[in-house]
Amino acid sequence: MPSEPADWPRIRTIGVDGFLVSFADTLSEPANRAALALRAALDRAGLRGVEETATSLTSTYLRFDLGAVDHATLHSALSDLLEAQDWYSAALPDGRRYWVVPAVFGTELAPQLHETAALVDLSPEAAIDAICAQPLRVQTIGFAPGQPYLGQLPEAWDIPRQTDLTPKVPEGALVVAIRQVVLFSVTTPTGWRHIGQTALRLFRPDEQEPFLLHPGDEVTFEAVSREAYERIKAEDPLGGATSRRLA
Repeated sequence: MPSEPADWPRIRTIGVDGFLVSFADTLSEPANRAALALRAALDRAGLRGVEETATSLTSTYLRFDLGAVDHATLHSALSDLLEAQDWYSAALPDGRRYWVVPAVFGTELAPQLHETAALVDLSPEAAIDAICAQPLRVQTIGFAPGQPYLGQLPEAWDIPRQTDLTPKVPEGALVVAIRQVVLFSVTTPTGWRHIGQTALRLFRPDEQEPFLLHPGDEVTFEAVSREAYERIKAEDPLGGATSRRLA
Protein backbone atom coordinates (compact mmCIF):
# COMPACT_ATOMS: atom_id res chain seq x y z
CA MET A 1 0.00 0.00 0.00
CA PRO A 2 1.30 3.52 -0.78
CA SER A 3 0.45 4.94 2.67
CA GLU A 4 0.17 3.52 6.15
CA PRO A 5 -2.85 1.17 6.39
CA ALA A 6 -4.37 3.38 9.08
CA ASP A 7 -4.73 6.17 6.49
CA TRP A 8 -7.15 4.14 4.38
CA PRO A 9 -9.94 3.96 3.45
CA ARG A 10 -10.88 7.65 3.19
CA ILE A 11 -14.34 9.13 2.76
CA ARG A 12 -14.52 12.36 0.78
CA THR A 13 -17.45 14.53 -0.22
CA ILE A 14 -18.02 14.81 -3.99
CA GLY A 15 -20.20 17.71 -5.06
CA VAL A 16 -23.29 18.32 -2.96
CA ASP A 17 -24.79 14.84 -3.09
CA GLY A 18 -21.96 12.32 -3.31
CA PHE A 19 -19.31 10.48 -1.31
CA LEU A 20 -16.14 8.85 -2.62
CA VAL A 21 -14.61 6.06 -0.55
CA SER A 22 -10.96 5.57 -1.61
CA PHE A 23 -8.82 2.59 -0.63
CA ALA A 24 -5.46 3.79 -2.02
CA ASP A 25 -3.94 6.50 -4.17
CA THR A 26 -2.35 4.06 -6.61
CA LEU A 27 -3.73 0.91 -8.20
CA SER A 28 -3.22 -2.42 -6.49
CA GLU A 29 -5.13 -5.68 -6.49
CA PRO A 30 -6.27 -5.33 -2.87
CA ALA A 31 -7.48 -1.75 -3.39
CA ASN A 32 -9.42 -2.69 -6.52
CA ARG A 33 -10.88 -5.71 -4.74
CA ALA A 34 -11.96 -3.49 -1.85
CA ALA A 35 -13.68 -0.98 -4.15
CA LEU A 36 -15.61 -3.72 -5.94
CA ALA A 37 -16.59 -5.46 -2.71
CA LEU A 38 -17.75 -2.26 -1.03
CA ARG A 39 -19.96 -1.32 -3.96
CA ALA A 40 -21.62 -4.74 -3.83
CA ALA A 41 -22.12 -4.37 -0.08
CA LEU A 42 -23.66 -0.91 -0.52
CA ASP A 43 -26.07 -2.27 -3.11
CA ARG A 44 -27.08 -5.05 -0.72
CA ALA A 45 -27.34 -2.78 2.31
CA GLY A 46 -29.90 -0.45 0.79
CA LEU A 47 -28.80 2.53 2.89
CA ARG A 48 -31.50 5.18 3.08
CA GLY A 49 -31.15 7.82 0.37
CA VAL A 50 -28.45 6.11 -1.72
CA GLU A 51 -29.52 6.32 -5.37
CA GLU A 52 -26.45 5.30 -7.37
CA THR A 53 -23.14 3.50 -6.88
CA ALA A 54 -20.11 3.06 -9.12
CA THR A 55 -16.44 2.10 -8.89
CA SER A 56 -13.19 3.43 -10.26
CA LEU A 57 -9.86 1.60 -10.05
CA THR A 58 -9.46 2.11 -6.29
CA SER A 59 -12.60 3.90 -5.10
CA THR A 60 -16.34 3.48 -4.65
CA TYR A 61 -18.69 6.36 -5.41
CA LEU A 62 -22.22 6.82 -4.16
CA ARG A 63 -24.78 9.50 -4.97
CA PHE A 64 -27.60 10.15 -2.54
CA ASP A 65 -30.88 12.04 -2.21
CA LEU A 66 -30.42 15.06 0.07
CA GLY A 67 -34.15 15.01 0.74
CA ALA A 68 -33.90 11.52 2.23
CA VAL A 69 -30.64 11.63 4.20
CA ASP A 70 -28.14 14.25 5.33
CA HIS A 71 -24.37 14.14 4.95
CA ALA A 72 -23.62 13.42 8.60
CA THR A 73 -26.04 10.51 8.86
CA LEU A 74 -24.82 8.83 5.69
CA HIS A 75 -21.17 9.49 6.55
CA SER A 76 -21.73 7.72 9.87
CA ALA A 77 -23.40 4.75 8.16
CA LEU A 78 -20.51 4.51 5.71
CA SER A 79 -17.97 4.60 8.52
CA ASP A 80 -19.77 1.78 10.32
CA LEU A 81 -19.83 -0.30 7.13
CA LEU A 82 -16.11 0.26 6.51
CA GLU A 83 -15.27 -0.86 10.05
CA ALA A 84 -17.28 -4.07 9.69
CA GLN A 85 -14.53 -6.02 7.89
CA ASP A 86 -11.18 -5.96 6.12
CA TRP A 87 -12.25 -4.81 2.65
CA TYR A 88 -8.82 -5.43 1.13
CA SER A 89 -9.31 -9.18 1.52
CA ALA A 90 -13.07 -9.21 0.96
CA ALA A 91 -14.70 -11.65 -1.43
CA LEU A 92 -15.32 -10.33 -4.91
CA PRO A 93 -18.95 -9.65 -5.85
CA ASP A 94 -21.39 -12.30 -7.02
CA GLY A 95 -22.56 -12.32 -10.63
CA ARG A 96 -19.13 -12.04 -12.20
CA ARG A 97 -18.35 -13.81 -15.48
CA TYR A 98 -15.23 -15.40 -16.96
CA TRP A 99 -14.64 -14.53 -20.62
CA VAL A 100 -12.36 -16.04 -23.26
CA VAL A 101 -11.74 -13.49 -26.01
CA PRO A 102 -10.01 -14.25 -29.33
CA ALA A 103 -7.46 -11.65 -30.42
CA VAL A 104 -5.04 -11.33 -33.30
CA PHE A 105 -1.70 -9.91 -32.19
CA GLY A 106 0.58 -7.86 -34.41
CA THR A 107 0.06 -7.70 -38.18
CA GLU A 108 -0.97 -4.37 -39.67
CA LEU A 109 -4.09 -4.54 -37.51
CA ALA A 110 -2.09 -4.03 -34.29
CA PRO A 111 1.24 -2.57 -35.41
CA GLN A 112 2.94 -1.85 -32.08
CA LEU A 113 3.48 -5.41 -30.86
CA HIS A 114 7.20 -5.52 -31.67
CA GLU A 115 7.84 -2.09 -30.13
CA THR A 116 6.01 -3.06 -26.96
CA ALA A 117 7.73 -6.44 -26.69
CA ALA A 118 11.10 -4.69 -26.84
CA LEU A 119 10.06 -2.34 -24.01
CA VAL A 120 9.31 -5.33 -21.75
CA ASP A 121 12.43 -7.19 -22.92
CA LEU A 122 10.54 -10.06 -24.51
CA SER A 123 10.26 -11.52 -27.97
CA PRO A 124 6.95 -10.79 -29.69
CA GLU A 125 5.95 -14.43 -29.21
CA ALA A 126 6.78 -14.32 -25.50
CA ALA A 127 4.90 -11.04 -25.13
CA ILE A 128 1.79 -12.63 -26.63
CA ASP A 129 2.16 -15.60 -24.30
CA ALA A 130 2.43 -13.26 -21.31
CA ILE A 131 -0.73 -11.35 -22.24
CA CYS A 132 -2.64 -14.61 -22.71
CA ALA A 133 -1.14 -16.45 -19.72
CA GLN A 134 -3.72 -15.66 -17.06
CA PRO A 135 -7.12 -14.08 -16.53
CA LEU A 136 -7.17 -10.31 -16.17
CA ARG A 137 -9.79 -8.66 -13.99
CA VAL A 138 -12.04 -5.93 -15.33
CA GLN A 139 -10.98 -3.35 -12.78
CA THR A 140 -13.30 -0.59 -13.91
CA ILE A 141 -15.33 0.68 -16.85
CA GLY A 142 -14.46 4.16 -18.03
CA PHE A 143 -13.37 6.77 -20.59
CA ALA A 144 -15.95 5.56 -23.13
CA PRO A 145 -19.21 3.58 -22.77
CA GLY A 146 -18.53 -0.04 -21.84
CA GLN A 147 -14.75 0.32 -22.06
CA PRO A 148 -12.90 -2.01 -19.66
CA TYR A 149 -9.57 -1.50 -17.94
CA LEU A 150 -8.03 -4.89 -17.18
CA GLY A 151 -5.09 -5.96 -15.06
CA GLN A 152 -2.75 -6.14 -13.55
CA LEU A 153 0.02 -7.44 -15.77
CA PRO A 154 3.43 -8.40 -14.29
CA GLU A 155 5.74 -5.56 -13.22
CA ALA A 156 7.76 -5.77 -16.44
CA TRP A 157 4.70 -4.34 -18.19
CA ASP A 158 4.83 -1.10 -16.21
CA ILE A 159 5.59 0.81 -19.40
CA PRO A 160 4.62 4.45 -19.89
CA ARG A 161 2.11 5.79 -22.33
CA GLN A 162 3.48 7.20 -25.56
CA THR A 163 4.49 10.84 -25.58
CA ASP A 164 2.51 11.34 -28.81
CA LEU A 165 -1.00 10.18 -29.66
CA THR A 166 -1.79 7.53 -32.21
CA PRO A 167 -4.43 9.40 -34.25
CA LYS A 168 -6.90 6.52 -34.35
CA VAL A 169 -7.30 2.93 -33.25
CA PRO A 170 -10.47 0.97 -34.02
CA GLU A 171 -13.21 -0.43 -31.85
CA GLY A 172 -12.02 -3.68 -30.28
CA ALA A 173 -8.37 -2.58 -30.13
CA LEU A 174 -6.26 -4.17 -27.38
CA VAL A 175 -3.80 -1.60 -26.03
CA VAL A 176 -1.33 -1.66 -23.15
CA ALA A 177 0.45 0.66 -20.70
CA ILE A 178 1.17 0.92 -16.95
CA ARG A 179 0.51 -2.80 -16.32
CA GLN A 180 -2.99 -2.59 -17.76
CA VAL A 181 -4.84 -3.65 -20.87
CA VAL A 182 -7.65 -1.56 -22.31
CA LEU A 183 -10.13 -2.78 -24.90
CA PHE A 184 -11.57 0.14 -26.84
CA SER A 185 -15.31 0.29 -27.21
CA VAL A 186 -15.10 3.10 -29.78
CA THR A 187 -12.70 4.28 -32.46
CA THR A 188 -10.46 6.83 -30.76
CA PRO A 189 -7.01 8.45 -30.52
CA THR A 190 -4.79 6.95 -27.83
CA GLY A 191 -1.44 7.21 -26.14
CA TRP A 192 -1.48 3.49 -25.31
CA ARG A 193 0.32 1.00 -27.55
CA HIS A 194 -1.84 -1.07 -29.90
CA ILE A 195 -0.66 -4.69 -29.80
CA GLY A 196 -3.81 -6.73 -30.48
CA GLN A 197 -7.19 -6.56 -32.14
CA THR A 198 -10.46 -8.20 -31.12
CA ALA A 199 -13.83 -8.27 -32.83
CA LEU A 200 -15.69 -7.43 -29.62
CA ARG A 201 -18.58 -5.01 -29.65
CA LEU A 202 -18.33 -3.81 -26.07
CA PHE A 203 -21.02 -1.14 -26.19
CA ARG A 204 -24.40 -2.25 -27.52
CA PRO A 205 -26.83 0.63 -26.90
CA ASP A 206 -29.80 -1.23 -28.39
CA GLU A 207 -29.48 -4.17 -25.98
CA GLN A 208 -31.23 -4.43 -22.60
CA GLU A 209 -27.74 -4.69 -21.06
CA PRO A 210 -25.61 -2.29 -23.15
CA PHE A 211 -22.20 -3.15 -21.62
CA LEU A 212 -20.72 -6.54 -22.49
CA LEU A 213 -18.19 -6.59 -19.62
CA HIS A 214 -18.60 -5.50 -16.00
CA PRO A 215 -16.22 -4.66 -13.14
CA GLY A 216 -15.07 -7.88 -11.49
CA ASP A 217 -15.38 -9.99 -14.64
CA GLU A 218 -12.25 -11.86 -15.72
CA VAL A 219 -10.90 -12.05 -19.26
CA THR A 220 -8.41 -14.44 -20.83
CA PHE A 221 -7.17 -13.60 -24.32
CA GLU A 222 -6.74 -16.38 -26.86
CA ALA A 223 -4.31 -15.69 -29.70
CA VAL A 224 -5.78 -16.46 -33.15
CA SER A 225 -4.57 -16.05 -36.71
CA ARG A 226 -5.48 -13.12 -38.93
CA GLU A 227 -7.66 -15.46 -40.97
CA ALA A 228 -9.52 -16.70 -37.90
CA TYR A 229 -10.03 -13.13 -36.72
CA GLU A 230 -11.54 -12.08 -40.07
CA ARG A 231 -13.87 -15.08 -39.99
CA ILE A 232 -14.97 -14.32 -36.43
CA LYS A 233 -15.53 -10.66 -37.28
CA ALA A 234 -17.73 -11.56 -40.23
CA GLU A 235 -19.75 -14.30 -38.56
CA ASP A 236 -20.02 -13.75 -34.81
CA PRO A 237 -21.71 -10.67 -33.30
CA LEU A 238 -19.97 -11.43 -29.98
CA GLY A 239 -16.54 -11.38 -31.61
CA GLY A 240 -15.95 -15.04 -30.80
CA ALA A 241 -16.12 -14.41 -27.05
CA THR A 242 -17.46 -17.12 -24.76
CA SER A 243 -18.32 -16.79 -21.09
CA ARG A 244 -19.42 -18.63 -18.00
CA ARG A 245 -20.56 -17.50 -14.60
CA LEU A 246 -17.81 -17.23 -11.99
CA ALA A 247 -19.85 -16.61 -8.87
